[in-house]
Amino acid sequence: MSKPQFKDLILVETDDFIVINKPPFVATLEDRVMDTNILSMARGYHAESQVCHRLDKETSGALVIAKHPEAYRHMSMQFQNRQVSKIYHAVSEGIHDFNALNVEDAIRKLGNGTVCIDKRKGRDAQTIFTTLHAYKKHTLVECRPVTGRMHQIRIHLAHYGAPISGDIQYGGHPFFLSNIKPKYRSGRDEEEQPLIRRLALHAKQLTFEDLKGEKIAVEAPYPKDFRVLVTQLEKNS
Repeated sequence: MSKPQFKDLILVETDDFIVINKPPFVATLEDRVMDTNILSMARGYHAESQVCHRLDKETSGALVIAKHPEAYRHMSMQFQNRQVSKIYHAVSEGIHDFNALNVEDAIRKLGNGTVCIDKRKGRDAQTIFTTLHAYKKHTLVECRPVTGRMHQIRIHLAHYGAPISGDIQYGGHPFFLSNIKPKYRSGRDEEEQPLIRRLALHAKQLTFEDLKGEKIAVEAPYPKDFRVLVTQLEKNS
């Protein structure tokens, strides 16, 4: 896979902020496995860049970068005060009718890099889920996290019996085209490969205030793998 160019990821740029469409499989901060990460790429473009929040390595979508310390402090306060509006799209396994379902199950970090629901020892966590489209065996879900806990959307969906497709850590399974297209056959003597090689989660929209108090709302288009997945679900529903 070729290394993405930072300038090609930019959705919006002002004097204070850069909003990018983070590709999947690129870490937000330094990563022991990959040389490439969003922070180093951003600093290669603008030396004082600082990432304001994180997306999991496999998760794609809208990510805010501050261009100087004052902008970083400004965004940090908005995240701390829960003033940043975030919308994610996820493809969940099963058919679900979520109508602004408000999930407030507390989350506790485990020592192995995952989390669990723990209403006694966990930290408060809130996500609102709305069904965008139900297919034959999957559902496209809008996810609005109010808090920003690690793996929050993933564990909340899994806890409600709607694990994200491809999210092996929390009960999801690889997405094979043959699961929704019975007559599909891969090439002779070839093992079928997953249609998407990660969990199907994308940070679709981000809204925050700039230093002048004006709203900035940015929408991140689906990357190719997520777009292909949704297209196939639509074709075979």
